[in-house]
Amino acid sequence: MPDRLSVTLSALADPTRRAILARLATGAATVNQLAEPFDISLPAISRHLKVLQKAGLISQGREAQWRPCRITPAPLAEVADFVEEYRELWERRLDRLEDYLSSLQGKKKPRRTRRR
Repeated sequence: MPDRLSVTLSALADPTRRAILARLATGAATVNQLAEPFDISLPAISRHLKVLQKAGLISQGREAQWRPCRITPAPLAEVADFVEEYRELWERRLDRLEDYLSSLQGKKKPRRTRRR
């Protein structure tokens, strides 16, 4: 069984699911409201929602006959933490590269200008 981060990243890999999450970031929505901007069937939207639910990215409540979906931020925080570790790593590496390149430029002999 894949780890939670892998499941979350897999769910985020699809642009339709990312668009659904972007919509839910503005507030709860019903399945019909979520399906509106897409040119796909309601069953296809439901399958996307199941993937998002399995990843823990959304939850569905019950209000009368409606089942509004809401975003669940915890898995996104885990992704952000994971990415942050690598961002810091690459910033340190780029800082070292910048220092190295600066030292190389300091060692170069100045160019002589040609007299005309």
